[in-house]
Amino acid sequence: MSTYTIGPLLHEGKAKRVYRTDRPDLVAVEYKDDATAFNALKKAQLEGKGPLNCRISALVFEWLASRDIPTHYLGLAEGEASRRWMLVRPVEIIPIEVVIRNLAAGSLCQQLPVASGTRLPSPLLDLYYKDDALGDPLLTDARLALLGILDTDLRDRLEQLARQVNAALLELFGRIDLELVDFKIELGLTADQQLVVADEISPDTCRLWDRATDDLQDRILDKDRFRQDLGGVVEAYGQVLKRIQGVCPEPRFYR
Repeated sequence: MSTYTIGPLLHEGKAKRVYRTDRPDLVAVEYKDDATAFNALKKAQLEGKGPLNCRISALVFEWLASRDIPTHYLGLAEGEASRRWMLVRPVEIIPIEVVIRNLAAGSLCQQLPVASGTRLPSPLLDLYYKDDALGDPLLTDARLALLGILDTDLRDRLEQLARQVNAALLELFGRIDLELVDFKIELGLTADQQLVVADEISPDTCRLWDRATDDLQDRILDKDRFRQDLGGVVEAYGQVLKRIQGVCPEPRFYR
């Protein structure tokens, strides 16, 4: 049986709400149906999106754990709440978005003379300062030093963990005939200073292309369907979940 009580709201983001519980070692996360793009300049409510991202993220976190990659994930809530609630360890989020690109797409093609779909010689890792008001700017080494967010050791650990996540995700999505174009993750530190993967990993945070089709629009199974007004967002996310469920066991419930 569950031995926790959900308490006050700690933080509300674009796609999730984070709540305190009556236990200091436990935080509850609610996945919303909100869809946003372009730093929330474009918004919509997509019924069913939250539960899909919750279940996809749970399965991906379980997959990462099976590859000895630490995350904040502890399990899904029991009962009907399991559709959109996840229990996690409290972490101090590092205010940096870590982006890894395996193929060129999106902003990279807008900023550099690289054609969309070009496979990069090696995965490209970029760091962005997490601040919507500033437009999440790209961080150079000099800017990182100026901000003083990461010392050398933490940066090395962060980049090593991100590349481990990329390798694990390439394996997972490759098994289900999806091309992992790129993705962004957030990392955080636990109370004992363990660096872990936090936030979520879902079609909201990954670019996923269906290898079974060459159509440039039909192959998109991620948030670009919303960005580009292609429709079928929830259906695409549902297809991703169905494929992942075919290779991953059902996620555990927190007890």
